[in-house]
Amino acid sequence: MTEQEMFSDSDKSRLNRGHLKVWFTSGMGFFTDAYDLFIIGVVLILLEGSYGTSFSVSAGNPYVGAGLLGSSAIIAAIFGQIVFGRLADVVGRKKIYGIEAALLASGAILSAFATSYWMLFAFRFLLGFGIGGDYPMSATIMSEYSNKKDRGKMLAFVFANQGIGSAAAVLVGLIAVTVMPAEFAWRFMLGFGAIPALAVIYLRRKLPETPRYSALVRADSEAAKKAMNVVSPGAEIRAEGRTSISKWSDFISNYWKTLIVTAGSWFLLDMAFYGTGIYSGTFTGAIFPTTTLFNKILVAGLPYFVGFFGYFTAVAFMDKVGRKPLQTIGFFMMFIIYITVAMVLVTNGSKITGFIIPSYLALILYSLSFFFIDMGPNTTTFVVPAELYPVKFRSTGHGISAASGKTGAAITTFFFAALALSVGIKPLLILLAVTSVIGGVLSLFLKETKNLTLEEASGDNLVENEAPSTKVKVAESAKY
Repeated sequence: MTEQEMFSDSDKSRLNRGHLKVWFTSGMGFFTDAYDLFIIGVVLILLEGSYGTSFSVSAGNPYVGAGLLGSSAIIAAIFGQIVFGRLADVVGRKKIYGIEAALLASGAILSAFATSYWMLFAFRFLLGFGIGGDYPMSATIMSEYSNKKDRGKMLAFVFANQGIGSAAAVLVGLIAVTVMPAEFAWRFMLGFGAIPALAVIYLRRKLPETPRYSALVRADSEAAKKAMNVVSPGAEIRAEGRTSISKWSDFISNYWKTLIVTAGSWFLLDMAFYGTGIYSGTFTGAIFPTTTLFNKILVAGLPYFVGFFGYFTAVAFMDKVGRKPLQTIGFFMMFIIYITVAMVLVTNGSKITGFIIPSYLALILYSLSFFFIDMGPNTTTFVVPAELYPVKFRSTGHGISAASGKTGAAITTFFFAALALSVGIKPLLILLAVTSVIGGVLSLFLKETKNLTLEEASGDNLVENEAPSTKVKVAESAKY
């Protein structure tokens, strides 16, 4: 049996409202992920500064306390990505989809009411566990519902919600510090992140099991019919095939090289993205010093607005240019920008004393790094693992890759604040330039998945069951 016999109708279907419904259902978690990435930096500015808040983030040591709080959600995401990634392949996507959003929303709401440092740490850990679970779940579900022509676009579109979330975080932060006292503003900022997750919990619980998991793992024709109708009403499928990669040993022996590439490139990317992301204010503040809280947030948020256009550039070119070129070009452009910004810095020890170019040009140049990050590896490292692994281990492979990325994020989030104060920003930029080069080289080994079916991309050869197969007409009455 070939893939064309089973899923050709779905793969050839045109982009429609069903695909967009799955996109919305999948994408809201990434809105919160990006919102949280930026907003915790604003919250730390409020809690560490003299803005009239009574909440202490020192935990005995101000640098350790801020680093732990900033990285708590990221550390938790590592566990969420591995746990939910594996569960989605073992028990199915539908059985647990929506649980991660509920955890995410609960963590955001509880964080807003925290009364002590360690309570806030614990609630943000819960938030991070939900965010982590959202990565493999939403990526796998979107990929298995997408058609072949637009799969990269739709996966990138899911991830582009990060761009919307980043922009929303800047706006919410600016509004909160303008109209609210600092004591209440930081709590509002943290609690606001629950709204998009709450909006899709019901939709996630209602979404049927994906067509490929239903047909190839569960051999459940009724579930497969219902799932196909979400995006391709009236399509014909064969529900009697099964995946050829069904054992853990087969998965590891056949895909360990792929894991090195997807996990390694994501690790290197997130070192740069989260290091410059959460501490955007530290970098931009050194380039363009400002005194008022409003201006600090505005300047720190400028790179995110530049990066916003990068996400949607990736959406536009993912299925035209391809994943591999976008990722490779993005990494090498990051290298060029980080090195250039480091070269134009004038320093005295760890202190920045000026620039050899106008400071506004340095700020624009630094902000461009966010465009190339989001146009390239920040999006492609999310897209490709949802395509390269076989159906029974697709979420597992994505979860492992994402967890590797969050490990890199946790390292930079925890250490960058102290390093910026001790050695200065210039060495950090050089370090990020080196990691970008390594990421670019590693990306050269990436398999291009543009215009391939999921089975062709993953090398998941389908095996026929012994019983004769029959075509099943998808019922027009099946509803999502």
